[in-house]
Amino acid sequence: MVKHRVQLASPSTPIVPEIVETHHDNVAVVKQHNGNNRRQIPQIAYSIVHVTPGRIRFRIPRLRHDRDYTQRLQSLLEADTLVTSVRIKLAAASLVVTYQSKQVPESKMRSHLIYSIWAASDPTMVIAVPNQLSITKSSDNTENSWPGLQLSAIATGLAVLGGPLGLPIPPIMVAGTIALATLPVFQRALAGITAERKLTIDFLDLMAIAITTVQGHFLTPSLMLSLIEIGENIRDRTARSSKLQTLDLLNSLGQFVWVERNGTKQQIPIQDVQRGDTVIVYPGEQVPVDGTILRGKALLDEQKLTGESMPVLKKKGQAVFASTLVREGRIYIQTEWVGNDTRAGQSIKLMQEAPVHDTRMENYATKIAERAVVPTLLLGGAVFALTRNPVRAASVLTLDFATGIRVSVPTTVLAALTYAAKHGILIRSGRALEQLAAVDTIVFDKTGTLTKGEATVIGVESLNPATSTMRVLELAAAAEQRLTHPVAEAIIRYAEAQNVIIPNRQKWNYQLGLGVQAEIDGETVYVGSDRFLRHVGIDMAQQNGHSQRSASMIYVASNGQLQGKIKYSDILRKESREVISHLLTVEGVEVHMLTGDNKQTANQVAAELGIAPTHTHAEAFPEQKAAVVRELHEQGKTVAFVGDGINDSPALAYADVSVSFANGSEIARETADVVLMQNDLHGLLEAIAIARQAKQLIYQNTGIVAVPNLGALLIAVIFGLNPLAATVVNNGSTVVAGVNGLRPILKHSPKKAIPSAR
Repeated sequence: MVKHRVQLASPSTPIVPEIVETHHDNVAVVKQHNGNNRRQIPQIAYSIVHVTPGRIRFRIPRLRHDRDYTQRLQSLLEADTLVTSVRIKLAAASLVVTYQSKQVPESKMRSHLIYSIWAASDPTMVIAVPNQLSITKSSDNTENSWPGLQLSAIATGLAVLGGPLGLPIPPIMVAGTIALATLPVFQRALAGITAERKLTIDFLDLMAIAITTVQGHFLTPSLMLSLIEIGENIRDRTARSSKLQTLDLLNSLGQFVWVERNGTKQQIPIQDVQRGDTVIVYPGEQVPVDGTILRGKALLDEQKLTGESMPVLKKKGQAVFASTLVREGRIYIQTEWVGNDTRAGQSIKLMQEAPVHDTRMENYATKIAERAVVPTLLLGGAVFALTRNPVRAASVLTLDFATGIRVSVPTTVLAALTYAAKHGILIRSGRALEQLAAVDTIVFDKTGTLTKGEATVIGVESLNPATSTMRVLELAAAAEQRLTHPVAEAIIRYAEAQNVIIPNRQKWNYQLGLGVQAEIDGETVYVGSDRFLRHVGIDMAQQNGHSQRSASMIYVASNGQLQGKIKYSDILRKESREVISHLLTVEGVEVHMLTGDNKQTANQVAAELGIAPTHTHAEAFPEQKAAVVRELHEQGKTVAFVGDGINDSPALAYADVSVSFANGSEIARETADVVLMQNDLHGLLEAIAIARQAKQLIYQNTGIVAVPNLGALLIAVIFGLNPLAATVVNNGSTVVAGVNGLRPILKHSPKKAIPSAR
């Protein structure tokens, strides 16, 4: 298949598009210019004729008379992996696009297609969809690597055929194949001498292979090469599959934003927003910039940035931040910071500047093996000097610890990672497994990690003897139905769980940040805050003395009287207490809690979980979270951080091992070393158990390899040992250690040491 990459011009290209939409007669006119250097580009008029889930139909008059434009547009759309089909009818000037509705919202796809419509108008433009909406339709490029494993397997086969089986295989063919297969070992040995200024285990392997090959013992070097290559391949698979890619805040936001310039509303690419612009944000949209509200008010969900679980009402003069979500209302924002200069952008930058840990668990065993290189080499030289027998010297060199350790250790790591993945735990590397096994301090984010991260009704109370709690719930649910406020949604969920028959709501009026007034069963009902009910003249004296600091309240009134109240809170996950208790009492781990919430909320939650006040850190922004993690690390602790939001990503990056949930923010998932795919904290306990078992197996395998090789080494030095026998001892211990390393995937449970992990 011919590979082609489609890319729309970025804002840095000579043409910077600006979209000016007018909706007279359902026609949007799109104009382009390049800032100071304007040049006229033909206007592109289009109308959206019909929209259904996964399908949009446009009418574009230009299709009738501009075949080049039509061809460019069709090529652009067909190259987009989000688009499943493109149908153009020239006579009707019709364009019908079907797309993968499960992967992209309709509003975002509509903006994306509009972008494509005007992008195709420029015959000189290199076409590329912004923010990676379009994915290259080409097979992945893979680097051509030297086929060392295949060559060593061929060499082993030829050696068996020409040796034990006695077939007439030319020795030069076997030796040549061994020489080719040895090339990677030679390159690593040479690199160790020239770059690291030391003799590595690869040099020892190279000497043993060379001596046995020259002596004509082809099976010995062939088997050795096969095992070396298997070890290298397994070890590479335990490393991270790719380096952490640069995370661009703009990629997590919308494609376009609405701005007000010179009294006119315009929709422009997000990259074109500048400081001083007035940005307009509507319900359901993310705030794209940091700035101050000029006019309007909105209910903002800031959980992913600050950790606050409840939306906050913001008005004129108050600050708003990029990546927060407008739940309700509309605001005009004066832009102060854009892109990676925003608070969220700085969080990402802080995360990217975190130290990169590239050590892997098997390096521990490799270092032990490397320390034995020079003594083994000297011993082999001494044997040769005393006996003048190169075969005995080769036996000594063959009996190294490197081969067994380099195979068994990564096998153990890979088996542990595989077992964890099958149980819903994604551990990205051997290094993460190593650190997880050594963890003695765990820092939890509160919102969304220890708690559910959403409002939940925890109780309904009647404040009027004539009104039952069920009636209070009925009135509240009826008034709040079809509202998008998180508390309204929590009340509806609770009412449905209680099998409440929700009455019909007639006339209603919702006041942002206060509450709702509705006509229900002939009664005027008010549901909202204490301030709202006082404002409409309800006597709130009945609720005095009933306040509860651990939960928030919403009040219900009808017929001019207070009827009851509903308590709601961001409640703990059902497994949080059990997991924290196990970590504190069984594992002996020091547990901290970090949160952007206020001190009262943080201390109350910490008390419920049994976390010490000195280990509770409230009102912590991203940079403060990272600072706490760094401080614990500097105290000599091995720190794990568990979090799920953008505000957690710096702390995740600075921790020794970081843990997130599959349903966490994209940035948190990308930063995390461990991802709990089942979104359950029990997975953390199981991950620790798997890591500690793997570490124990590493120690066991080191002994399994070392003991027989040491014994055979003594025999080889004192009495002499055939190189093939030495290879059998060396390889036999390797096989035993390798099978032992597979225990995690051969058993039904990791350890049975953590019953609460199920």
